[in-house]
Amino acid sequence: MRITNILVSALMALLLTACSGIEIQPDEIDQFAAANYQYYKWRSKPMHNTANSSDPVYKIDPVLRRQVNADLQSKGYILDEERAQFSVDYTFATGMRQGEKSEQASNLTPYPSVMPNRQVDGASVDNAIALGGVKETRNIALQFNDITSNEEVWQVIMTRIVEDVNNAGSRVETNLSKAINQALKPLPPAH
Repeated sequence: MRITNILVSALMALLLTACSGIEIQPDEIDQFAAANYQYYKWRSKPMHNTANSSDPVYKIDPVLRRQVNADLQSKGYILDEERAQFSVDYTFATGMRQGEKSEQASNLTPYPSVMPNRQVDGASVDNAIALGGVKETRNIALQFNDITSNEEVWQVIMTRIVEDVNNAGSRVETNLSKAINQALKPLPPAH
């Protein structure tokens, strides 16, 4: 019994760290599962950065498409434009989240404070107050639509708080791959 509890605790800790910082909000899967889909296509064409823009969507688009295709194909779905029964689309948007706790706030109080020998210095506390509160987010909504009815049959929203806006693109592929893998777990295998 004790070994089981330890294994369950370790598994939960592993799962939580695998997607740390990423919130995933899937819709109910019943409508998608009832349709017994096998074939899919992308609703839009891949993006090409012809203007040499630094917009993060140009980094995200190829990674997202590659990872979604890999995950869907591992579940038995087939990418086929001609026989597609559902289409995959996504929306990428930046956002702001009010009232987020600063990294330097204590776990006992949401407000940064000075405690002797517990925090680095007063300047760190001042920075925590100034930089805490509003955080930038990156949000991706994956949407699956039935081809014949043109109705949404499933959606999942992935939200990640961006801690360092100037360095947000450095781990795009790793973070996005983990998030998509976790987001598509509720999908049933193709029939």
